[in-house]
Amino acid sequence: MEIDFGADHADFAEEVRTWLDEHLVGDFAAHRGVGSPTDNSAWDIRVAWEKELSAGGWLGLTWPKEYGGRGASLTEEIVFEYEYARSAAPARVNQQALELLGPTLLDFGTEEQKRRFIPKILSAEEHWGQGFSEPTAGSDLAAVSTKARLDGDEWVINGQKVWTTFGDRADWLYVLCRTNPDQSLRHRGLSLLLVPVDQPGVDVRPIKNLAGSGEFSECFFTDARTDASMVVGDVDGGWKVVMSTLGRERGSALLPVQLSMEREVLSIVEAAKNLAEPDDPRLPDRIAQSYISVSLMRATTMRVVESVMNNDSSADAAAAISKLFASQAHQVLGELAMDVAGAAGGITSGPGVEGLTFAQRLLLLSRAETIYGGTSEIQRNIIGERVLGLPK
Repeated sequence: MEIDFGADHADFAEEVRTWLDEHLVGDFAAHRGVGSPTDNSAWDIRVAWEKELSAGGWLGLTWPKEYGGRGASLTEEIVFEYEYARSAAPARVNQQALELLGPTLLDFGTEEQKRRFIPKILSAEEHWGQGFSEPTAGSDLAAVSTKARLDGDEWVINGQKVWTTFGDRADWLYVLCRTNPDQSLRHRGLSLLLVPVDQPGVDVRPIKNLAGSGEFSECFFTDARTDASMVVGDVDGGWKVVMSTLGRERGSALLPVQLSMEREVLSIVEAAKNLAEPDDPRLPDRIAQSYISVSLMRATTMRVVESVMNNDSSADAAAAISKLFASQAHQVLGELAMDVAGAAGGITSGPGVEGLTFAQRLLLLSRAETIYGGTSEIQRNIIGERVLGLPK
């Protein structure tokens, strides 16, 4: 099942494919499919690849031309993401800025903020991390306790953030802070601040995941400072801004996940062909079920993308269904890969993430997928309320 982008976009799709064929070579081609939001592998190669994309004008496709974007349509952005995913190009490193912060700045930022930050994002010169979650404020984001107070022409920030993706690589953090603790309603009195990392008051500590990759960090703020102008949106009006940021995940984000899972299933099928006699007689049936799951995910992803292209309001709910299904199916796939590997699945070639086999990485990295980006429980609430019309 393929997306029919129509004749109007055929030339653009061909332009994307041609550029990828010409530039996805050498070290870039040797690292096809490397990295993800939960894997910082081959970081330097991926940074170089992002600069290559920048030089080609492929970052911020829909962003206004006056800030360095292409001013392309949403459909063209989806065409690019589709072809990019099909090429298995290395995972981009600055998705926090490209998918979340950048669009938020374009909607809520001042002209000065846009001129200062957007070009640096598009040139892959400055990397960003998200400072939302805290040890006692994850899904319940309104419970954030990190505080910021004005001291002259600067904000002074104190508190802790956790699960900051690639925080140890970030030059800047966009941080949700409580700027008015006297508000009786928790979601009021919050502001979104832009905070430079390179200062004495910011302490970033990487957190290693099960696979030994350090994609997450916890960030401690001790009298950290940022200029008074570094508020996105209104002071004490950060909840509206943050809700807009969190609502930006589009159907196109599902394409790389879906196509990656297809490649993983095919790898498992090839590995199973080399088995003399499977230990588990149910293995062929489990492989078939995983193949069916990936096919179902592809069909659902295509419907989500088409809904986005048609400005269908049901796209967000459909994306929640896809996220829930994909995260659980990926965990099943990881367990299947390990069972196909058999006894050899417990052997690594060395310490750290580099020493893991395909099956081991798949098993370990998939474990957190039902938590990050919205837990499965939260996704079910969204589906129940927005799709089924159930009470909160």
